[in-house]
Amino acid sequence: MRKMIAVDAPVCSGCKICMMVCSLRHESVVNPTRSRITVFQHESVLLEVPVVCQQCESAPCAAVCPVNAIRQDEKLGRVVVDYDVCVGCKMCVVICPFGAMGFNTIARKVIKCDLCDGDPECVKFCSTKAIQYVDATSVSLKKGRASSDKITEQVRQLTT
Repeated sequence: MRKMIAVDAPVCSGCKICMMVCSLRHESVVNPTRSRITVFQHESVLLEVPVVCQQCESAPCAAVCPVNAIRQDEKLGRVVVDYDVCVGCKMCVVICPFGAMGFNTIARKVIKCDLCDGDPECVKFCSTKAIQYVDATSVSLKKGRASSDKITEQVRQLTT
């Protein structure tokens, strides 16, 4: 059973605890810039949207990697980075359609959600339950696309 992190954006309170626990788990520091999940905020309205890797089956980040450092982990249904191979070119960061990959300037490496090896910290600490770890087949692509379109339209209206 393939699982993924699903986000219910309207439920997000914008507290950013997900970012704090993620950076603590992966980097041993509480520093949101070193988190694998980001809460996108628009300045002029209360619009907060957690952004996390969608663990794409046909991952653009893997396809663009010049050294094949990104691959599918079939066991957990996630996309992983082999840091022994990665050269830090950041092509995967640029190509990610969700903006879910980042770059740790201190460690000089790309960073992305690894689902905390099947036990995501962000999910455990989300008090509003805006972030859930669910069976991927239970997530309706239509619902996700509609939510994404709505948020995109809101952002467009705010920036024009």
